[in-house]
Amino acid sequence: FYPSPFAAAAILTVDGVGEWATGSYGFGKGKDITLLKELHFPDSVGLLYSAFTYFTGFRVNSGEYKLMGLAPYGVPRYRDMILSELVDLKEDGSIRLNLEYFDFLGGLRMTNRRFAGLFGGPPRRPESEITQREMDMAASIQAVTEEVLLRMANHVRKETGQRNLCLAGGVALNCVANGRILREGLFDDIWIQPAAGDAGAAMGAALSVWHRYLGNERPKPKGSDRLCGSYLGPAFTKEAVKTFLDKNGYPYRTLHAIEGASSVAQQIAAGKIVGYLAGRMEFGPRALGARSILGDARRQDTQSVMNLKIKYRESFRPFAPSVLEEEAHEYFEIDRPSPYMLLVAPIREERRLPQPSRDGMPLLERLKTKRSDIPAVTHLDYSARLQTVNGTDKPDYHRILSEFKKLTGCAVIVNTSFNVRGEPIVCTLEDAYRCFMRTEMDILVMENCMLTKEDQPPWEEKGDWRRGLELD
Repeated sequence: FYPSPFAAAAILTVDGVGEWATGSYGFGKGKDITLLKELHFPDSVGLLYSAFTYFTGFRVNSGEYKLMGLAPYGVPRYRDMILSELVDLKEDGSIRLNLEYFDFLGGLRMTNRRFAGLFGGPPRRPESEITQREMDMAASIQAVTEEVLLRMANHVRKETGQRNLCLAGGVALNCVANGRILREGLFDDIWIQPAAGDAGAAMGAALSVWHRYLGNERPKPKGSDRLCGSYLGPAFTKEAVKTFLDKNGYPYRTLHAIEGASSVAQQIAAGKIVGYLAGRMEFGPRALGARSILGDARRQDTQSVMNLKIKYRESFRPFAPSVLEEEAHEYFEIDRPSPYMLLVAPIREERRLPQPSRDGMPLLERLKTKRSDIPAVTHLDYSARLQTVNGTDKPDYHRILSEFKKLTGCAVIVNTSFNVRGEPIVCTLEDAYRCFMRTEMDILVMENCMLTKEDQPPWEEKGDWRRGLELD
């Protein structure tokens, strides 16, 4: 609540488990917060979602977003069975799990044999083929989660009488559900903490001391909120970048202020994949243009190239668009900013392309079908998890998008986190250069220095570094 733009708002947190609470709601006014009710372990929306993450072969506490990305490939044919067998859903959104199907209380797994029997066989082995069962399970648990959150939000609106909503907790990273809450019109506006998972507790603890214990008033919002884009991490001066490159003998070209953004935009428009490190690092799980890999959203092959040759991850996983905030309504059905990539919105109808029947079409074949005039960021259901970029919070990134629009007529580019699968987002100059050289990225930009892959000295590795990547 404290970093949000609202003077007063309802508060809803939904998580796996924190202490014993798995969900809570209340309201904030000024510098005061009042919590009204909690849902307690083991009854948890987050743990229910994670059980399906585990069963479909992904890693718990990191692979939930994969499950969300897989959902549009399936149909929710297990939805009613989940609601009748696994979870008792009340009108206010509270739930009771049927623990006969789960093993997280006393075992080392999320689900047990009864759960497997319900879904016709054992869990999918990680890295094995994804079948229609897993796609349908993803669609089903996503539908159930959205229903739970909609009921919770509706109850919180009635109980608090507030017209705005603040969301946090790991489940608040489910941007599809967030978009549903917004479109249902239960609240005038919603604000989601960008570090909605456990990491956000660090910020919450500091703000709680500052406002509640020390009694300091909240500052006025700057830009869209009080967080100013969530750029709270370390940064490197231009001098530090040049010293690093010169010391190591890495060839580069210095970009001058006027030409810098234009040069980066030209590389993207030419189909190059660009690693971009500029300014303070983002706080939270999303790359927001400070530690990002950028590509051309208009190209059909951008998604597969980035997934297979840069990120080394499953090809079905969608990429997010960055769009000029002032142009967002031209591409997406959204009427407000989405600065933290935590809202999913439909692609505008006039930008969509008709699709052939998907019946019996293999997963990889569906990926090859062009769905809009920005195909690299258009998911199977014509949706996109977008980041709107304004000139106040991230002026350098806004200039790149503006120059790309001048060059191409398109105000959208692909933005994914600057890392490979199994590694955190790059933080330092060393991290960025190593990731650049290990992958098939074409260009690296660090502040005002641009590096081209073919100009760099040979990169030597001890063994196959990809074997050490953790499954996510």
